[in-house]
Amino acid sequence: MTRLNPLTTPRHQLRAEKAARSKEAALNAFMGKKAEIDEMLARLSSLSEEHFNAHPDEINWGHFGTLEHYASLLKRITDSAFREGEHAE
Repeated sequence: MTRLNPLTTPRHQLRAEKAARSKEAALNAFMGKKAEIDEMLARLSSLSEEHFNAHPDEINWGHFGTLEHYASLLKRITDSAFREGEHAE
């Protein structure tokens, strides 16, 4: 995008250009963060498929506690994302 000359360009055009650059930057940041979340979700899904690296013969209450902690963190996220729980309107 070519920058406008601030000395010869009307202010409304300068503001519009700045808004467009800001919107594009926000979109790029959003998509980057979405990709980061998608990667985390894929890793969690893979780990879940592997039973969180726990062998059935070795599972104890410590494994359960760890899984319960993970679930509570994910519940906070899903409650916020879906406006449920304490985030319900």
